[in-house]
Amino acid sequence: MAVIHHTRLVPTKLELLASWLPSRPWYDDGAGGPELANAGGFRLDDPQGEVGIEFIVVTDASGPLPAAYLVPLTYRGAPLDGAGHALVGTMEHGVLGSRWVYDGCHDPVLLGQLPALIEGRAPAQDQNTTGVPARDVTCAYAGDGPLPMDFTTAATDTRESTALPTLNGMVLRLHRVLRPASEDSSLSPQGLSPQELSLRGLAPQGTTGHIAGSWQMPDGSRTAGLFATLHTGPRS
Repeated sequence: MAVIHHTRLVPTKLELLASWLPSRPWYDDGAGGPELANAGGFRLDDPQGEVGIEFIVVTDASGPLPAAYLVPLTYRGAPLDGAGHALVGTMEHGVLGSRWVYDGCHDPVLLGQLPALIEGRAPAQDQNTTGVPARDVTCAYAGDGPLPMDFTTAATDTRESTALPTLNGMVLRLHRVLRPASEDSSLSPQGLSPQELSLRGLAPQGTTGHIAGSWQMPDGSRTAGLFATLHTGPRS
């Protein structure tokens, strides 16, 4: 179980992301640079206890309308070989010392935990409290057998998502630009929330699995939507 330390980070996660996000194809630049707030997310445990895994939702108030982004990060005590292109930055942790922060879509430790998360074998953990489940994160899988454990690090970014393929043709589409369920055309026409979709055993149309959760908007209200969807073949 990962232990969450409440300590000083230099630079902070939001400061790192404010520098990194504008380089992403799915980020919509505002007029004066990102104005970020931590709006939600969850953690996963590394079975080996070496790598920190966190899915952060940030909101950006720099544009005419607030935007929300999902950013999976990994935290390491040493550089990850061959992953310089995925380095978000480095920070000094008040307890653990120097940490290398990576876009988790290119980190094999995070990718190795995704099948267990979707199948419910690795529950999402609260961002801020050790040993507490993230109760607003729900997952569903409707496949015929166990998920393959071979999500590759050949992630492909688009204008709204990152595609993570498996060797057998499945694709997990990580929704980088988050949309409330009421505005997401991929959801079923009943207008159910992600939690209701999972509880009733329904999946978004054309998928075999999904991850859903909630986040806080800049005005203080909470909304919910899809974090990721699993498809049986490539998507454009």
